[in-house]
Amino acid sequence: MPWTTIKEHYFQGSMDTAVAVRRISVQDYHRMADAGIFHPSERIELLSGQIIQMTAQGTAHSAAITRAERSLRNQLGDRALIRLQDPVQLDDYSEPEPDIAVVNPDPLFYDDHHPTATEVFLLIEVADTSLTYDREIKAPAYAKSGIQEYWVLDVNARRLHVYRSPSASGYQSETILTEELTISLLAFPDCAIVVKEVLRSIS
Repeated sequence: MPWTTIKEHYFQGSMDTAVAVRRISVQDYHRMADAGIFHPSERIELLSGQIIQMTAQGTAHSAAITRAERSLRNQLGDRALIRLQDPVQLDDYSEPEPDIAVVNPDPLFYDDHHPTATEVFLLIEVADTSLTYDREIKAPAYAKSGIQEYWVLDVNARRLHVYRSPSASGYQSETILTEELTISLLAFPDCAIVVKEVLRSIS
């Protein structure tokens, strides 16, 4: 969803007009899906009680997800489960679908529930057209729910935004890494990712 639309969606009304917005719960969201209200091809997610329409993926976006997933899987093995664009339930009103979620291994592979915030080691969003949304809307929501580490890979500027130390008011730490730098996962310090290795090669 374009940032202008998001602003209109989240900040309706003016100084003189109060607009009541009914938040949708995760249960409501599932009932709507079961009732066939959403088209099967729609890419949507629930965040802070609002249904957000996600933008279509470009090739750079998809390729970056594949590269990052391969690197994480090779290094983490069976110590964590890596889920791609699958739901994570943050609370009763948020069930986003991050590009990559590194979560606790589960014997049922989360057949009976989506991973919750306490089961998440790391969430990653790959941003080509969604950088503002991923940083200004998703980051506060992830921090409020207690996600310990959140990365936003900016494929256009070739930088990685690393968020840590969550609080109710947002992440207390943001580090921006350029492509030649390396980052280790907070939960798995031996798992190191070189930023440029998950980006498109340039000659």
